[in-house]
Amino acid sequence: MEDTSTRSKPDEPGTVGGDDETDGAGETDGAEDDAELAELRERVDAEYDFDDFGPDDMARMDAEEWDAAFDPDTWITGSRLLDRVEAELKTRIARREVFGLLERVREDGEERVLAYSDEGYVIVRPSGEVSGQGTVLRDVEPIVALAAMEAYEVPDPPGDWSLPHPDTVPEGSGEFGNLMLQVVAGVQLLAGIALLGASVFADLGSIVAPAMGLLFLLVGVFLFAMVANARLSDRFRSEEYRDRLRALREAEERPGFVPVDGGVTNDSMDEQ
Repeated sequence: MEDTSTRSKPDEPGTVGGDDETDGAGETDGAEDDAELAELRERVDAEYDFDDFGPDDMARMDAEEWDAAFDPDTWITGSRLLDRVEAELKTRIARREVFGLLERVREDGEERVLAYSDEGYVIVRPSGEVSGQGTVLRDVEPIVALAAMEAYEVPDPPGDWSLPHPDTVPEGSGEFGNLMLQVVAGVQLLAGIALLGASVFADLGSIVAPAMGLLFLLVGVFLFAMVANARLSDRFRSEEYRDRLRALREAEERPGFVPVDGGVTNDSMDEQ
């Protein structure tokens, strides 16, 4: 007798059209994933301002938001990425948003962008990999992310983009604001003296005038103290900034913590 136990049954329930059902389920799952990704990208675009993307925004992003915002298939890499990072860094150095010297170096046969200060450094490779330490690393990480996006337009850096000479740094800033505070403080003092004088010489017979006069005097003294403190703080910050600039300019070589031995491939260092 012929054994038919191993024969397939074309019309067996559950076997007909099985592949079509699997393909249909896969297409449905793919459509749902695309819809979720599109929704996530819309939320990320609404929540983050990529024209002013900074370290704080980068720290707030989770892994899913990062993948949605920066599609790896559309990232710019290679020498073009380094050119864009260099241009963006020059612009931000000119705006005093980044403190550091900028170099285009070659090491191990690979060109890289190097930025460093007296406190840290950052190295950007053509693949987009970023390494380093200190505040320079924190400032440059979001710059690399932006420069890798095709939609982001890198501004043209100004001709004189380098850090300022130490002797050109002013003693302080915000003199107009300090002057306005001094004017207000002077008015408060005059009002306080006038009220106290009126209460003494005119014998107003009320404690309101002397109380208000004393209050005006206290406010005036407080505002003058604020102006003095602001000017002193500005002076200290300016002096600290000048000292850092001098240390960078007078150094004959890169700081010892910068792990780069390659030479400069352009005139970035000379311009500074």
